[in-house]
Amino acid sequence: MTSRPHDDRRAGRGDDPSPHPSGLVLLCLLSVYLAWGSTYLAIRIALAGFPPFLLAGLRGLVAGSLLAAFGRWRGHSPVSWRALGNAALVGVLMVAGGNGLVTWAEQSVSSGLAAAVASTGSIWLVLMLAALGEKPTGTEQAGIAIGFAGVLLLNLEGELRASPLGAAALLGATLSWAAGSVLTRRLVLPEGATFVAVELLSGGILMTGFGYAIGERLIVSALTPSSVAAWCYLVVAGSLIGFSSFTFLIRNVRPALATSFVYVNPVVAVLLGVVLAGEHLSPIGTAGVAVSVVGLLVVTMASRASR
Repeated sequence: MTSRPHDDRRAGRGDDPSPHPSGLVLLCLLSVYLAWGSTYLAIRIALAGFPPFLLAGLRGLVAGSLLAAFGRWRGHSPVSWRALGNAALVGVLMVAGGNGLVTWAEQSVSSGLAAAVASTGSIWLVLMLAALGEKPTGTEQAGIAIGFAGVLLLNLEGELRASPLGAAALLGATLSWAAGSVLTRRLVLPEGATFVAVELLSGGILMTGFGYAIGERLIVSALTPSSVAAWCYLVVAGSLIGFSSFTFLIRNVRPALATSFVYVNPVVAVLLGVVLAGEHLSPIGTAGVAVSVVGLLVVTMASRASR
């Protein structure tokens, strides 16, 4: 490790990010929409064989190790200790706080509802960035409001009232994720795969250690083929693809577009839960899905116009 500052990148402090090929932006958006939208059901399936914090922690450790090995193979430049520390902090907030608490909450709430509540993190993100001077446009604000209305409709499903601890965990996850996202745009961080690797490793180490500290143990005889397959999917789609794509978006496009996945994820999670896991979707939930899609379209068009 060295302290050469030119190896790190400082995200724009409130400035509009530099333009990137629209095809790459679209690919990253689709990756986050589908990968993170489907991970909620994968978490629910994996919980049949894994305890929650070890499930999330080992997922981060394996994915982070694979990315670190890839970065070493590619011969990435040395990174300053300051940038590594910043990346570890982001990992604690987004991976441990965000992903870990959602995984724990899914023991008592459905995958679709977990995705719906987690999606409100975009509101906290916009409010935090606005306080720092990075305000959304009027049209983006309208799209955010529409999308949030759809999320509120999804939240009327009633499970949160039956699980106050699950509700508290999901609220903590949204706040932690939003704070980590803000720091991703504001701090000096390593480039590309190095940043995501440190992010996943730091969150994975914390969750794994915490899981063991509270008595969680991985029992091989409790693992099922479906739970192992779901965990592998979480490593590849949820962590390697999802976090890499989101890291590119949050640092290179407008915040409203980067976080537009929060309106798609509940739709994907609810539909997968209904089709594959037998979860119920009420008429109110159906309306929430439709309104969320409208909010997404407004945000996406507004962000493209701003670019």
